[in-house]
Amino acid sequence: MGVSTSSPEKGISLVTVDFPPVNALPVRGWCELADAVRAAGRDSSVRCVVLAAEGRGFNAGVDIKELQAAGNEALIGVNRGCAEAFAAVYECETPVVAAVHGFCLGGGIGLVGNADAIVASEDAVFGLPELDRGALGAATHLARLVPPHLMRTLYYTSRTATAAELHAHGSVWRVVPRADLDAAALELAREIAAKDGSLLRLAKSAINGVDPVDVRRSYRFEQGFTFEAALSGVADRVRDTFGREGAGSAEND
Repeated sequence: MGVSTSSPEKGISLVTVDFPPVNALPVRGWCELADAVRAAGRDSSVRCVVLAAEGRGFNAGVDIKELQAAGNEALIGVNRGCAEAFAAVYECETPVVAAVHGFCLGGGIGLVGNADAIVASEDAVFGLPELDRGALGAATHLARLVPPHLMRTLYYTSRTATAAELHAHGSVWRVVPRADLDAAALELAREIAAKDGSLLRLAKSAINGVDPVDVRRSYRFEQGFTFEAALSGVADRVRDTFGREGAGSAEND
């Protein structure tokens, strides 16, 4: 259980997340993920990083039970951890391919929204159920996956979008059967890793440099409103309702 790194092929580093039962990450999980992605990017022999997950889904966001047990201290920790993990993916010195299956919710959107490419299985769904959980955040990253008005509608309703829908919007590279996901992600990573390593790193820096939105600053701005919701008591009130109603979240399964 945790975050592991392997080298399935020359030039490719595979970072795998495994926090049963649903990959709802605790504070340490986000920090471990950030460290693993940064380490892979610093390795001069790596030309592409694949970010994947074991279990029922790619990522179910933060561990709400940890937040409820530890209060504001955990909120500070998880906000910092998420910010670092999202930034690690975006700032990774080499391109990052996200291999997404099952649910990709909350913090999962922060990860894939900052990835360079996404390959998804047919069962993958993407969404931000934050308003149902007394939180805010990652609209920055959802806005990189869907058009502006759809982003707002998904955010306000806590609805999800399918991999096929994101493929239609151009944010998902390929949609494949679940059994073919690993191979499809490696196929794309292999094609990227075939390029000159030094030039790839320059390309990553250049593309990040012309992005219209500073994703780190934008996300940290959003997190300020998460703190406001917590300090005002709104977050606890919504979370309590979410817990009583069972809200159908993967994190409660």
